[in-house]
Amino acid sequence: MEKRELGRTGIQVTKICLGTMTWGEQNTEAEAHEQLDYALANGVNFIDTAEMYPVPPSKETYTRTEQYIGNWIKRRGKRDDFVLASKIAGPMRSNNAPSYIRNGNDFSRAQIIEACEASLKRLNTDYLDLYQLHWPERQVNFFGKSGVSALPDTEQFTPFDEVLDALSLLVRQGKIRAFGLSNETPWGTMRYLNEYERNNELPRVATIQNPYNLLNRSYETGMSEISLREQVPLLAYSPLAFGMLTGKYRNGAMPEKARLTLYKRFQRYNKPLAFTAVDRYAEIAERYGLSLAQMSLAFVSNRSFVASNIIGATTMEQLRENIASADLVLKDEVVAAINAVHEEIMNPCP
Repeated sequence: MEKRELGRTGIQVTKICLGTMTWGEQNTEAEAHEQLDYALANGVNFIDTAEMYPVPPSKETYTRTEQYIGNWIKRRGKRDDFVLASKIAGPMRSNNAPSYIRNGNDFSRAQIIEACEASLKRLNTDYLDLYQLHWPERQVNFFGKSGVSALPDTEQFTPFDEVLDALSLLVRQGKIRAFGLSNETPWGTMRYLNEYERNNELPRVATIQNPYNLLNRSYETGMSEISLREQVPLLAYSPLAFGMLTGKYRNGAMPEKARLTLYKRFQRYNKPLAFTAVDRYAEIAERYGLSLAQMSLAFVSNRSFVASNIIGATTMEQLRENIASADLVLKDEVVAAINAVHEEIMNPCP
């Protein structure tokens, strides 16, 4: 499988990354291990997880996904033949925000070090290839929230140089090889880059993990230019928009055990215009004899600013189809047809 570099790190990852956020909620540990074995046997060398997984998060399942992967690593060994990424959770700001995540879960120096060392222990590894800030401390638009029209008078967040200093320590100790951002904005990304330019003894941001799919191409506004000009590529998550782009929710269908059926809290991708857009994309796939899911994944994987496409699956059938999309290169006329729909129904689910 084709490999690409994580920014300027020298770390080479496959164009498909195995996402893990369902493990411990929709998938058992045995199923997680089966997915890991299959993915690596079929060319994938990149695994992405987080301390908060599985999703939806809860006190009962917090860190369970990392534990599953750690048990697999302990059984399998051979840690150096794949690339492993995890994330530190940012602060929860809702009125019912959980208190079980490190009793504060900000990005202070102490919290970053504590969170990383706990992830290493759970994962049964001495190092992470990529350690990511799961979402900003700042109040910005992420997880489907659009726009920032005002800033709170009392807003506080850890200074960028303090965050980078803590990450620098982890690099020097050999506990992480590189760091990345997630659910980040152009302003935040450039601030981290500017801190590195000011003091290049600090680590340089390597990647950005943000949502990107045919229903949400908002990354192309502002962020994709940063990725290309600054060599900070995208790790695209939700490339199938919570399964919407498989077509399984078309015509009012709500399949048993499907994510949007099980969890009513996830409303980001099931909006009226999204269903219209999915029907249009399905027509394109049918016209050219393609699977809607594979067409949607191939579009993401082959964008110039994408380093890796984070696929997820709850069944082995889904996993096989998703990984096989790595071999698909869309014809120019297919991309043109996709872009025509996008121009007409632009980002129905930002």
